Amino acid sequence: MSADAIFDPGWRKTASPAIALWARAALPLAIQALQGQPRRHGGTWAVGLDLLPNDETGAIGAPLPWEDLGLAPQPLHRAQLSAVYPGYPGRDPDETDAAHRFRLTRDAAHLDGLLPLGPDKRRFMKEPHAWVLGLALTEVTAAPLVVWEGSHLILARALHQALEPHPPETWGDIDLTEAYAAARRACFDQCRRVEIAQSPGEAVILHRMILHGVAPWAQSASAPWTQSGNTAWATQAPAHGRINAYFRPLLPSVRDWLTLA
Repeated sequence: MSADAIFDPGWRKTASPAIALWARAALPLAIQALQGQPRRHGGTWAVGLDLLPNDETGAIGAPLPWEDLGLAPQPLHRAQLSAVYPGYPGRDPDETDAAHRFRLTRDAAHLDGLLPLGPDKRRFMKEPHAWVLGLALTEVTAAPLVVWEGSHLILARALHQALEPHPPETWGDIDLTEAYAAARRACFDQCRRVEIAQSPGEAVILHRMILHGVAPWAQSASAPWTQSGNTAWATQAPAHGRINAYFRPLLPSVRDWLTLA
């Protein structure tokens, strides 16, 4: 499947032994890379941007199995290591009531690449990704990835309408705050919220425009690793939380991001 394919309903999951081998090779290096990383939200999340020391093919002790993933190979950045810990989301001292409530009740839903900039946190499309690939490294399934199915279609229409009146070369500098906020509300009203738990050997591929976030760490899920039966992986899970590696290769322009099928 090509990188510009539209996934219906905007995401898919795949699994294979080769993906499991990649995750097994990546885990010890991910744990090492996360040591000493600052944690946000009351110490319950490490963002881990560009932290996994993979090469540009995605390999890290084992090759990234592009064919199993159904993606066309392309140069990759160092993967993000998103690590979530029991109690997520805690609250930082400087976090507003509204921001913390949104994280609790709306899973901190967001569109990747649409960055909040300036003192007023206005939204601009500065990182036009081709797709988002998430690979589980630990057996912990608490605080899973959340998606709103079909939200990529709503967001695509809304942002196209907001950008179309402007020259394409300026699209990265157009304030999309209001258009995005209205489209996100429509996604909450119209789209099905789905939690996607993952185990090592499983990968999730997201459409570049899908609305997604992370569910709170449920009390009942405080020790899910005891149910997996995979003790080799399980022994590492309690200390290191739920770790996923994410790849988001960039497209050449916002125009490509908006107009690719």
